[in-house]
Amino acid sequence: MLLIIENVLSKDEVQQFRSPMEQANWESGVKTAGSLARTAKQNLQLDDASEVAIGLRNHILRKLGNHPLFISAALPSKIYPPKFNCYTNGGSYGTHIDSAIMPVPGTSLTVRGDLSATLFLSEPDEYVGGQLEIEGIQGGEGIKLAAGDMVLYSSGFEHRVKPVTQGARFASFFWIESYVRDEKQRNILFELDKTIQQLTPKLPEGDKDLLKLTGLYHNLLRSWATT
Repeated sequence: MLLIIENVLSKDEVQQFRSPMEQANWESGVKTAGSLARTAKQNLQLDDASEVAIGLRNHILRKLGNHPLFISAALPSKIYPPKFNCYTNGGSYGTHIDSAIMPVPGTSLTVRGDLSATLFLSEPDEYVGGQLEIEGIQGGEGIKLAAGDMVLYSSGFEHRVKPVTQGARFASFFWIESYVRDEKQRNILFELDKTIQQLTPKLPEGDKDLLKLTGLYHNLLRSWATT
């Protein structure tokens, strides 16, 4: 799966984010890299415990919790608390695969990485380079979105961030554990849900065929979901 979700944050919200981010203290991203990723990761990250990171993280989670397209596509069971990074001065992240199981710091929780997300917080013309390249997904190379837009993709693919040679690329990134672990099943449910939503305003209230289609969706979800 690769899905672009536009306007997760409005332009005004992005600007509210950027001011505290630009004034925050950043640390090397290597601190949170796995053993294999240490040599590939060259970026900056906000301290997860900082006041800035906590406030921005909570705002993103509130937005996602009320975002119909995100919920339909991801069927989120758990969301790893959003983190924040900055690529500048040649910063990049070489080819890697995200970890499968991620402990949430300070808790007993773990999140299985079914889906990965990058929420862009810089406009494309604010920096040179910085494309997110994902191998194995058609149309997934060279992703560079408008500020406030997000890309959602399967976590099992190799991906990289190209060097940022001018300017600065700010973003939030996180992972999602889905109620439906199998990607093919999850995609079937997503397509079915989209079809139901498209048909609903076109058919009379209580249409029997639409009710059957909705019942099929929920029965498949009931069968495939894990809790």
